[in-house]
Amino acid sequence: MQQTPAKLVLENGSVYTGYAFGHIGETGGEVVFNTALTGYQEIVTDPSYAGQMVVMTYPLIGNYGVNQSDAESQKIWASALIIREMSNIHSNFAATGSLDQYLKEAKVMGLAGIDTRKLVREIRQKGAMRGVISAIDPDEKRLEEKALKIPEMTGLDLVKKVSTSQTYTIDCDDAEYHVVAYDYGIKQNILRMLQNAKCKVTVLNANTPIEEALKLDPDGIFLSNGPGDPFAVTYAIDNIKKLAEHNTQQKPVPLFGICLGHQLMSLAFGAKTYKLKFGHHGSNHPVKNLTSSAIEITSQNHGFAVAMESLPESLEMTHLNLYDQTVEGVRHKKLPCFSVQYHPEAAPGPHDSHYLFEQFTAMMDQAKENV
Repeated sequence: MQQTPAKLVLENGSVYTGYAFGHIGETGGEVVFNTALTGYQEIVTDPSYAGQMVVMTYPLIGNYGVNQSDAESQKIWASALIIREMSNIHSNFAATGSLDQYLKEAKVMGLAGIDTRKLVREIRQKGAMRGVISAIDPDEKRLEEKALKIPEMTGLDLVKKVSTSQTYTIDCDDAEYHVVAYDYGIKQNILRMLQNAKCKVTVLNANTPIEEALKLDPDGIFLSNGPGDPFAVTYAIDNIKKLAEHNTQQKPVPLFGICLGHQLMSLAFGAKTYKLKFGHHGSNHPVKNLTSSAIEITSQNHGFAVAMESLPESLEMTHLNLYDQTVEGVRHKKLPCFSVQYHPEAAPGPHDSHYLFEQFTAMMDQAKENV
C-alpha cells in the first residue's frame, strides 16, 4: 500500500516525518502523550481531548480495530492520533472496522512512522506544545508559523464546544436516585456507571442555571470531565458557588465531580488551578487514598491541576498523586461535596476506583435520611 508522507512540526520548530493515515490533510492542536497500552478508541472519542493531538506511547496501535460500544461519545474529539506503528490487520470478535477507516470516515488525521519515544521525551522535557500535522504542505517554516497561531490552552474555554445542546435523560429500570449531570464533556462510561449505581440521569448543557437544575428535584448533582482551562469556565464556577450557598441554607444536594468537574468545584470553594507541564494522560497512574492509605491505579486525562497550597480551610485533600505529589481528590468538611481529579469510570483503565460511585449514592442516601 502506498503511504502518503506527512510531517508534524512543533511550535519550537522540531520536525517529525512519517506518513499519514485516516484523513489526508492538515490539522493542529496541543500535542500530549498517553501512556495507556489499550483503549485508543475511547481516548480519541473522549471530549476532554478536544483541541489536542494525542501521542500513544505504546508502539503498535490498531491491532484490535474499533466498534461502536467502545466509543465514549458520538464523535472523535481529538484533533489527531500520533503513533509509532499502525497495525495492518485487526483481530477482535467485536470489531466492526479498522482504526484507519474510523479516522478516515470522521475526517480526522493520523500520523504514523515517527519516533514517538523521542517526541514524548521532548514533551516531557519542554512541556506540551502546539503543533501542526500536514500531508499537503511540506514547508516546515510555514507549518511552524501555523502552530504558533493555534490558541494556547491556558485561558481557553472548550466546554461550550463539547457540551450537549439538548437536555436528555437516561433511565434505568431499578432507579433509586435521580442525578442531574452537568455536561462539560461527559463520557459514556460515566453515564453507564451512574446507571449501574441505580441512578436515573438527566444531562444538562454546561451553561444551564443551577436554579433550573434544582427545579428537577435531584437527589444529587454530578460535574463531568471536560477539556480546556477550568478557570475560563466562569459560568460553571458561578453555578457551583450558588449550589454551595443553597446547600448551606436549605436541604443540601450532594455533589460529585470528576476531572474538570473536580477543578471547577475546587475553584468555586476558593482554590486555584494551574497548567501542568505535560499533563497526566494514561491508565496506570498511582494515587494514594489518604483516608484508607490504599494505593489505587487510576486512569487520568488532564492538563490542569488544583494547587495544593491554595486549598481553602473548607476543603480537605483526600487523594494524592504519587508521581508528582499533586492533588487528586478533595471533599468539603461540612457540605456533602467531593471530587476526584482522575477517572474512576476508567475507560480505558483499571477498576480500582469504582467505589466512588457507591460513595456518591451513600451520600445521597444520607441526605434523604436527614430530610
